[in-house]
Amino acid sequence: MNRTVAPSMLSADFGHLERDTRMVDASAAQWVHIDVMDGVFVPNISFGFPVLKPIRRATSKLLDVHLMIVEPERYVERFVEAGADLVTFHYEATADPAGCIGRIRRAGAKAGISIKPGTPAEVLHDLLAKVDLVLVMSVEPGFGGQSFIEGSLAKIAQLRAMAREQGLETILEVDGGISARNARAVYDAGADVLVAGSAVFGAADPAAEIVRILEA
Repeated sequence: MNRTVAPSMLSADFGHLERDTRMVDASAAQWVHIDVMDGVFVPNISFGFPVLKPIRRATSKLLDVHLMIVEPERYVERFVEAGADLVTFHYEATADPAGCIGRIRRAGAKAGISIKPGTPAEVLHDLLAKVDLVLVMSVEPGFGGQSFIEGSLAKIAQLRAMAREQGLETILEVDGGISARNARAVYDAGADVLVAGSAVFGAADPAAEIVRILEA
C-alpha cells in the first residue's frame, strides 16, 4: 500500500485559503481534501462550487471532494466541472448509490463512497467493485476537531478483507481525528489515505506535520 495524506481544507484559514492551499501543494501531501456540507445531511455548512474553483487553481494535486449532502447525484457533475478529480458521496445520503456512482464516472471523475461510524461495512459488499475508493468516517461527519473512534480500526480491517476476497485493490480512506499519534495504527489496519485537518493546520509547522503522518 502507498501511504497518502490528504489535508482537509475545512481546517484551513478561510481568510488565507490560497496561501494554505499553496502550502499543501508544496508539501509532501499527495491529495487535497475538500469537505462539502449542506446543513441538512450534516449540521454544518461549508464549501460550494465558487470556493472549489480557486482551490483548483492553486494546486495541481488530486482534488478529493467529499460530499456530505443529501441527493448528491443532483450535483456531482458540477463538482467535477469545478475541478474535482475524485468525488465521494455518502451511502446514507441517496436512495440510489449505484446510480450516483454511474453519474460520477460519466462526468469524468473517480468515484468514492463513504459510510458513517454507525453504518456497518457489510452494506458496501455489492458496491465495492463499482467504486475506486471507500471513505470510512472515524468521527461523526460535520465538524473538525473530533476524537478518533477506536472502533473504526476494525471496520477498516473488515473492508480491506472484503476487498481482497473480491480480488479488488480498493483505496481505503479514513477521515476523522487523524494525527501522527494514531496514523500508524490506521495504516496498519489497512488504510491507504488519511485525511487530516486540525492536526495539520493546527500545527506550528503544517508541512512537517504532514511528513510525520506519512512516516508514522
